[in-house]
Amino acid sequence: MMGPRVALRGAAVSDVGPHRAVNQDAAFTASWGAAVADGVGGGPAGDLASAAFIHRLAAGMPGPLEPELLAVRVREANWDLRAHVERDPALHGMATTFTGIFLSDAEELLLAHTGDSRAYLLRDGLLSRQTRDDSLVQVLVDSGLMTAEVAASHPRRNVITASLSGAERDAATVAVHVPRIGDRWLLCSDGLTDYVPEADIERLLVAYDAAEDAAGACVALAIEAGTYDNVTVVVCDVALGAPMNPTGDLAHRPSTSFYGAAAARFMEGLESA
Repeated sequence: MMGPRVALRGAAVSDVGPHRAVNQDAAFTASWGAAVADGVGGGPAGDLASAAFIHRLAAGMPGPLEPELLAVRVREANWDLRAHVERDPALHGMATTFTGIFLSDAEELLLAHTGDSRAYLLRDGLLSRQTRDDSLVQVLVDSGLMTAEVAASHPRRNVITASLSGAERDAATVAVHVPRIGDRWLLCSDGLTDYVPEADIERLLVAYDAAEDAAGACVALAIEAGTYDNVTVVVCDVALGAPMNPTGDLAHRPSTSFYGAAAARFMEGLESA
């Protein structure tokens, strides 16, 4: 057996919210990765898009991986969306955001992102945003035509400029981070960040030791704040993980856990990953 390595200790909470009939958010957590996806509003079958993408991605992941393999897995999961549309043309236009963190073979942390779901890092008690929204208002902020404060409450803040829909042009950006024991990552749909200030998110992540409690507190605050959207929060702590076996796989790797739309769809026949 090889020595210990970094692993993720994560949990998620996903809530349909008080004003929506269907939860279009999906998420998963595992010792080697975690992700959130948000079906694009206004399009057909947002819950199918997010759930199908998350399941295809998680089921295809072998554990820690190289950045190139992550890009392949994302592309394969995106192709799965296209396959759904080819089988049922009524689904044309369905799409999803995607934000995920994954451990690499080199014990790096890979952050993949497209859309306006977000990733935050809590390190040494300070919260920092690690993703840039692919959105219309972010373009206006970047060009100096709008302030971040105005963008936060702009009526078109949910108009996104990138997503995953099965198209050949679709892509996710991948950034490489150095994980540190004690880091806490938060992945979330915009049902949280459109209604809860980052200072309050930071306060809750610091206040709760257990990842599930921290995620639940963030979701509860979003609902209390009057969110009109689904709310999904994934919290992952970076910790020492299981040792490696001679084949390079994590020994006694726990099963993947699914949340939101991903917990309601496609469970039949899914191989544990």
